Amino acid sequence: MLLASAFLFPGCKKDRLSDNPGPDAYAADRQIIYDHAVAESSFDDAGSVADEGVTGTLESYRLTGSERILTSCATITVDTTSVPRTADIDFGPTDCLCKDGNYRRGVIHVEWTGRYRDSASTHTITFIDYYLNFNKIDGTKTVTNIGRNASGHLEFSIDVNGMVTIDPQYSQTGNGGTITHVSARTRTWTAGEGTFTWLDDIYLISGTASGTTTAGGSYTMQTQAPLRKEIGFLHFTSGVLDITPTGKAVRSIDYGYVNGNRDNLARVTVNGVTFTIVLGGKI
Repeated sequence: MLLASAFLFPGCKKDRLSDNPGPDAYAADRQIIYDHAVAESSFDDAGSVADEGVTGTLESYRLTGSERILTSCATITVDTTSVPRTADIDFGPTDCLCKDGNYRRGVIHVEWTGRYRDSASTHTITFIDYYLNFNKIDGTKTVTNIGRNASGHLEFSIDVNGMVTIDPQYSQTGNGGTITHVSARTRTWTAGEGTFTWLDDIYLISGTASGTTTAGGSYTMQTQAPLRKEIGFLHFTSGVLDITPTGKAVRSIDYGYVNGNRDNLARVTVNGVTFTIVLGGKI
């Protein structure tokens, strides 16, 4: 899941996002949101590909039917005798257009010690010359089953330490650049565990993130209240996320201020000033 959604800030409110009002300061804020979302979605995508590639062991997360993303250009090699077990999902040395409309090349390497539902099982993803939509992905993503909480819900820790090198030809500015991304989250599976469809799944996400943008800015993020993600709906329906650009005030985003309704609205508070924003439909 994206830890932060893309934002469409109302024009009359732009200056309130900056401690030093002006278009340059607003652009820096938007760059943080955009670059963080690019990194977050890149590592989430790698998880989806890995889950589908390791056939027969990750049923709860593997995509099926028309939503499959692997194509004939991907070769999957699975070793089920090694400890931990391993799999390589190889899209080859040239960019391959997959069924979801994304280009991929290179190898996603997966190591796992058990099924996602097995307590203490770990799944670790690394990359070998891997590119998603012409951007190079490096680093590690590890998902660990930490058992059930007091309410009986499965919980997972998700740790990412990675980097995305942006292809200049496809960057916003034409300059390319590098995004660094570190996150440590806990994901609690609160609904839908007992069904075969993923559309009724609901998760609570909490944790921290930090990184640097292609423009050289840095930031930290922290959940003040867990973010509620209902699969099948674009935005978070509740929870509070604090975003702190280096040297600036905290931007506190409340996704559930209207009774947790499913909508595209959130409330932002900066330096005691509160206003409503419209969440974007896509990054």
